[in-house]
Amino acid sequence: MSRAIVIHGPRDLRVEAREDAAPGAGQIAIRIGRGGICGSDLHYYQHGGFGAVRLREPMVLGHEIAGTVAALGEGVSGLAVGQAVAVNPSLPCGACRHCLGDRPNHCLDMRFYGSAMRLPHVQGGFSETLVCEAARAVPLPPGMTLECAAFAEPLAVCLHAARQAGSLLGARVLVTGAGPIGNLAIAVARHAGAREIVVTDLHATPLLTARRMGADRTVAVGEDTEALASYALDKGHFDVVFEASGSGAALAAAIQVARPQATIVQLGLGGDVGLPLSALVAKEITLRGTFRFHAEFALAVEVLARGGIDPMPLLSATLPAEEAVAAFELAGDRSRAMKVQLSF
Repeated sequence: MSRAIVIHGPRDLRVEAREDAAPGAGQIAIRIGRGGICGSDLHYYQHGGFGAVRLREPMVLGHEIAGTVAALGEGVSGLAVGQAVAVNPSLPCGACRHCLGDRPNHCLDMRFYGSAMRLPHVQGGFSETLVCEAARAVPLPPGMTLECAAFAEPLAVCLHAARQAGSLLGARVLVTGAGPIGNLAIAVARHAGAREIVVTDLHATPLLTARRMGADRTVAVGEDTEALASYALDKGHFDVVFEASGSGAALAAAIQVARPQATIVQLGLGGDVGLPLSALVAKEITLRGTFRFHAEFALAVEVLARGGIDPMPLLSATLPAEEAVAAFELAGDRSRAMKVQLSF
């Protein structure tokens, strides 16, 4: 039996015992050591879902996970019992037209850990023991901690977003929204050679972390609504914008301060918003979405392993799995926490 963190409805989070399964052919069993609480996990906890995605049955949460191989199924090679791994939560089918067209993140039959998009829901990785396909496990080099490895998934999201933006070498970059994803976008932009990185958030507290992740300037727009005005002069300043807040107001402000033919990458998810289309058209701005990742997961592990990006300034606290409710409450309070991990 293993303990798992199961969401039953809004604010109804339980630590439950579940039967352990044996790994089948091509599978492995992993003892999960660390799991990061993501924004989507918080949406399930706080609201029972997000947008049209609603919880319809109990579901194990979690997809930012790392652990140690406990058992190998038949035919598995390249992994060993006791080996530390990061776990890719994404499993595309490999056969649909998007997978065959090199767009596996848009797979028509995607199985993504801790997702209520399909029924039965895809159970997540917040469990003491997880049985998964061996291909999902990315080995960690000696000395790499599970705490660090659990950041591979959100970093992969930002690496994919950076690919949507194009070259960042010498770019002037604006990041709007200084949550975990916004902060990792800062680190990715700095790692990719950005010349200048300005970061905005409504509040000053998360911007303290943004400085540690590589921001040159931070602006609490909730306290000074005109702080970006100078960047709008002469048709705008920024080459690339990562909009990580999901706010319509932030996106509209980004269009005003982006230079002609700039690229805005929409990372944050919120409700439908209005757009200043006249400015978007007149400035020939490219507005791009970005959705999950695929090859970037293994790249994220590599970047973390060699110290190219240090995510640890984001880690506010680590709580044991039996204190899951307290951990989720803390993770949902931006005045106290940036990223909260669970230990198993």
